[in-house]
Amino acid sequence: MPTFHASDGTRLAYRVHGEGTPLVCVPGGPADSRYLGDLGGLSAHRRLIVLDLRGTGRSAPPEDVSSYRCDRLVEDVESLRAHLRLPAIDLLGHSAGADVVTQYAARHPGNVGRVALVAPGARALGIRVSAGARRALARLRANEPWFPRAFAALEAIIEGTGEDWEAVGPFFCGRWDGPARRHRAASRPDNAQALALFGAEGAFTPGATRAALAALTAPVLLLAGEFDLNSPPGAVAEAAALFPRGTLTVQPGAGHCPWVDDPDRFVAAVAAFLE
Repeated sequence: MPTFHASDGTRLAYRVHGEGTPLVCVPGGPADSRYLGDLGGLSAHRRLIVLDLRGTGRSAPPEDVSSYRCDRLVEDVESLRAHLRLPAIDLLGHSAGADVVTQYAARHPGNVGRVALVAPGARALGIRVSAGARRALARLRANEPWFPRAFAALEAIIEGTGEDWEAVGPFFCGRWDGPARRHRAASRPDNAQALALFGAEGAFTPGATRAALAALTAPVLLLAGEFDLNSPPGAVAEAAALFPRGTLTVQPGAGHCPWVDDPDRFVAAVAAFLE
């Protein structure tokens, strides 16, 4: 597994899938990037450079734990670009990784080619999802056999009386079968400190980020899953409107990892955008 060093000396690792023009991929979580796999076969169209964020996967933990903060992770992406010796990079960010990519585009617009934000987190843009919006989206799954237990757990989380995240797992998947269960388990963060500090105070400056992105000339694809409770289509549409060349795509029947729910549809949409 290839490695490089960040600006503070932390050794970081990345995975490579496929051949051709590089696409730098930033995982969510922060979690081991193995859950991205080759993004449903996107590696047939691009050489995927999949970063393990510091303290996850095979990347080393930093000496300065404050560098787990989202805005600090931006410079790890820049160090990777320099390591690859590329004048500009196409980027894909999933979930919380989209917050890193969004801030990278705001801070280094000249180093960005095309940007794909998949089931994106939107804290970097100051977009919040209301409890009512999550409830309404969840009720679209009312005919599923797992719905009663999952919805009760969701209500408890919203009301602050419970935290059974295992029970609400089906709401994040387009289907809830064996492969979906295994994939969700593999995508869980296992570095509690990195997870806790990712959104620490100062990690997000939405006003400044929005102002910078208003001048971004790069084309940006924002892809949402129809049933994604984490990144609902309405919130992703709000984010898309902030990019001068933003395009919204909603994948039918998909959850938070749309390349798992329907890889062919996902790859077709992302590859067409990148090409």
